[in-house]
Amino acid sequence: MTLSIPTLYFKSLPFAQNLEPEFLNGAIALVAVGLTAAYIYYRKNPKGCLDPKNFKEFKLVKKTQISPNAARFKFALPTPKSILGLPVGKNILVRGRDSQGEEVMRSYTPITLDSDIGYFELVVKMYPNGKMSHHFRQMKEGDNLAVKGPKGRFSYKPGQVRALGMIAGGSGITPMFQLIRAIVENPKDKTKVYLIYANVTVDDILLKEELDRFANTFPHRFHVYNVLNKPPNEWNGGVGYISKEMIESHCPAPSPDIQV
Repeated sequence: MTLSIPTLYFKSLPFAQNLEPEFLNGAIALVAVGLTAAYIYYRKNPKGCLDPKNFKEFKLVKKTQISPNAARFKFALPTPKSILGLPVGKNILVRGRDSQGEEVMRSYTPITLDSDIGYFELVVKMYPNGKMSHHFRQMKEGDNLAVKGPKGRFSYKPGQVRALGMIAGGSGITPMFQLIRAIVENPKDKTKVYLIYANVTVDDILLKEELDRFANTFPHRFHVYNVLNKPPNEWNGGVGYISKEMIESHCPAPSPDIQV
């Protein structure tokens, strides 16, 4: 019988020389089981690519304009099987250069989850005088982005509350989108989510297609109510600023097992 390298190595260890054959074989079997279990665990739970202390660079592979002042950025991870390693509720720190060449850092929340293998995506709203906006505006496919993390204090566990009420405006939707997606795509998480999302015009509603799809696919678990300052002629959402009445109508009532 041909012995494997781990078996030969185990038998060469000093303490193994004094074991009875049956105990030695049993110990080898336990080691083999342990190694197999570890292999399966790490294959199913690959290590994330992020480093909380040091910046790492990721290549921009696709840049898509999704509104007049916002774009979707797709970054490749080191291998097609890599995951970013960002827990739900956490964000990343991004480093770039402003229009004067000065270093600038900002926090962003990816819209992807660790179920998205080999890449991560950011949706960024670029303001005319924004320092980090300049960096993203100038980025071209093939450029690298310096990132470190995870960071942030918020943690989420499936089912920790019965319902969540969310209020967002503009690019503030991205951390909430990450959480919404994690909840609705997890069949074991029965949390209901109610979102009120405010913008100026219809074109400013980021991730509208995805949010509408969640609302249509999971009607009993996710509800979205859009509010616009400048609505089109045919509009059945809210108008103006988010009011107390809107919150009372489109968010769950206060309760110990409800969080807004």
